[in-house]
Amino acid sequence: MKDKRIILTGAAGGIGGHLAGLLVDAGARLVLVDLNEQALAERWQALGPERVHTVGADITAADAHTRIVNETLRHFGGVDILINSAGINPFGAFEQQPAELVRKTIEINTLAPMLLAQAVLPGMVEQGSGQIVNVGSTFGSIGFAWFSAYSASKFALRGFSQSLRRELAGTGVDVTYVAPRAVKTGINSQQVYDMAKVVRMNIDPPELVARRILDAVRSRRKECYIGFPESLFARINGLLPGLVDSALRKQNRLARTYAVKTG
Repeated sequence: MKDKRIILTGAAGGIGGHLAGLLVDAGARLVLVDLNEQALAERWQALGPERVHTVGADITAADAHTRIVNETLRHFGGVDILINSAGINPFGAFEQQPAELVRKTIEINTLAPMLLAQAVLPGMVEQGSGQIVNVGSTFGSIGFAWFSAYSASKFALRGFSQSLRRELAGTGVDVTYVAPRAVKTGINSQQVYDMAKVVRMNIDPPELVARRILDAVRSRRKECYIGFPESLFARINGLLPGLVDSALRKQNRLARTYAVKTG
């Protein structure tokens, strides 16, 4: 990681914040991207301005991707690694979710990472090296009830990562897909935590996930699934989805109490 020039989105969030600290400690130079400019300023002060530059941006905006890359080029002269960590996680009955929320989920979780990757690729291909890291989810391999829009966005991100990896073979640019299980961060509502307790959902601390992401980046892994038995379930679901249907039936019924709005 020494002197690697890295763009990190979602840098003010739970995973992103911890990951930013680990990357700076490892000697990287960072462009931290988030919509929360105050939190970014605090992160900048804590990590040290000599190795960190911040960009307050809505990554769904039309000009955001070009602006983020241009800021990185201006400050550090190039991009070695893009880490797409920003995301939202709406929970609830799909039929009751506003269309705008569904659209926003796809834009933040899927479309923005794709367009940021598209923006950094010409420079990476030209220099013959680079890495695109997409932070997905176990829900991108197992479609969970009451997380339909979120699961769809992460399934798409996983497919994009796989396709782009194959497309870039031989260019020196690698694509890493990291799939954590549930993580204790601010993107989850209290409803999610109440539901998770009842169904006994495993939830990891963000600092653990950040360390695992850093390990995957360093080793340039193609895919990294975090958490057992969820990682095993992801594999089984690809082969025998009916078996997973049966295993999750009771959990889905319990979760319904928290997901469906009544009255």
